[in-house]
Amino acid sequence: MSFQYRNIVVLGSTGSIGQSVMDIVRRSKGRLQIKGLAAGRNVELLAEQIREFSPAKVAVMSVELADKLAEETGPDTDILYGKDGYKELAAMPESDMVVSSMVGAAGLIPTIAAIEAGKDIALANKETLVAAGALVMDMVKQKGVKLLPIDSEHSAIFQCLQGYKDSQVRKILLTASGGPFRTRPAEELQSITPEQAVAHPNWSMGAKISVDSSTLMNKGLEVIEARWLFSISPDRIQVVVHPQSIIHSMVEFVDGSILAQMGIPDMRVPISYALNWPDRMELTMPSLDIFNCGPLTFELPQIDKFPCLGLAFKALDMGGTAPTVLNAANEVAVEAFLQKRIPYLEIPNIIAAVLDEIGGEQMENLDDVLRADALARLKANALADEIREHA
Repeated sequence: MSFQYRNIVVLGSTGSIGQSVMDIVRRSKGRLQIKGLAAGRNVELLAEQIREFSPAKVAVMSVELADKLAEETGPDTDILYGKDGYKELAAMPESDMVVSSMVGAAGLIPTIAAIEAGKDIALANKETLVAAGALVMDMVKQKGVKLLPIDSEHSAIFQCLQGYKDSQVRKILLTASGGPFRTRPAEELQSITPEQAVAHPNWSMGAKISVDSSTLMNKGLEVIEARWLFSISPDRIQVVVHPQSIIHSMVEFVDGSILAQMGIPDMRVPISYALNWPDRMELTMPSLDIFNCGPLTFELPQIDKFPCLGLAFKALDMGGTAPTVLNAANEVAVEAFLQKRIPYLEIPNIIAAVLDEIGGEQMENLDDVLRADALARLKANALADEIREHA
């Protein structure tokens, strides 16, 4: 079998997705080569990755962190920092694919820089398409680059769609685990702690994404992402709660047939598929034991109990920069909850209030996106402070 060889840059190399990418690179037998790594503050782990993979360039959040990293790695490492550093790393000529796995809206600008430089994108940063889906997909088309999803649900849909035309698709069935509080009575949610919210039942994820999963906002963001990735209207995207996380998503075709992608809940599988597409790389990991995985069940999402999912559909319906506002307000509200500034149930309240106040403006360029993002963050922070003062 003939495999493609790829030189990659990893944005967010020290996060949970980034570390799984590193594992896939180790298993690739040289087919995948690391040319650049970007992290936020975890310079200790980044230094270990530098020593193992010898990237040409790396980037961190600030000059102070760059100085600290230089002490760990020595003068031979080309260390960049800040937004300009991330952009330079994402566009470096030595690479042909960029893994976008930075958490939150911080990943938007370097991902756009990579697209503008003609790099293929393996996308784990869903906020890129949530905040600026129309702009990003236009750039992808203009530059003729590939955008390959890493999220397990979008990877599943992408796999199910291989060989089919858009006109043959009736709808997408986007699966959700339901999060850790699916069976909890609604009256108990007010007392949920950050420690409880970050303990996902099936997947190993970072704190922010775990909280999003518990509120179903993660699924709401994935709905918005799917709308742009697969050029499908929101009314043809249905969320299905599937607690076992064995079926990662499904596609229903116009003849009523449904294709599903199944497997163990391990992010290395969709990561490997994105990095090696259109090939598949052999992974020596446990296979799904279909005889002992238990019954597979499906439920409708409880939108009254978890209103964040409904807010995502509302933002899509509002259009323009409304999804940008939704995403920014959510990031602020989740961070306030993790810092114990607000109770759990105030997360959707803050998002709803900011979305109603700001709404959605026309999105013509990146400045429109950044303006809406900044305004939403100001409003959300003000609301969080007000809630804290009255607690």
